[in-house]
Amino acid sequence: MRRPWAESGLLLTVAALVYLVDRLTKTWVVANIDLGEQVNVVGDFIQIWHTENEGAAFGLLQGGGVIFIGVGVVTLLAIAWVHFTGRVRGAPAAVLLGLVLGGTLGNLTDRLIDGSVPDFVSVGFGSLRWPTFNVADSSVVIGILGLVLLLSVLDRRTAASAA
Repeated sequence: MRRPWAESGLLLTVAALVYLVDRLTKTWVVANIDLGEQVNVVGDFIQIWHTENEGAAFGLLQGGGVIFIGVGVVTLLAIAWVHFTGRVRGAPAAVLLGLVLGGTLGNLTDRLIDGSVPDFVSVGFGSLRWPTFNVADSSVVIGILGLVLLLSVLDRRTAASAA
């Protein structure tokens, strides 16, 4: 099924913006914040904390290396399949797929070039902190959660119209 140009353009625009912001923020952190250094942004609650992540989003499953490159490639193929087969349609789906695409490309680029991903956003109090993350991680998680929500709403509408 052919996709409307507007949806494809929106998906690619969102992906490009996410990728650009992700690359710029990671480049800035690597150039300006020493590895392991913590800089308070909003007191102790929000910090820039430069770490290198060899695992999945939010520092989970460290040392996955090649596995996460494979997962990234599979994710890119899945996004293309979902978009071009019309499994989800409309501007909201294009934005959400664009978030996942841009974030996946951002982290995949880091893994292919450096073997790890710079993470730098740390949220919490004292030693009680959420795992450090970056723009790409946030985009992927928001995109996937949004798609799950969108698909659950679509399923309810389909069920209601069938009844």
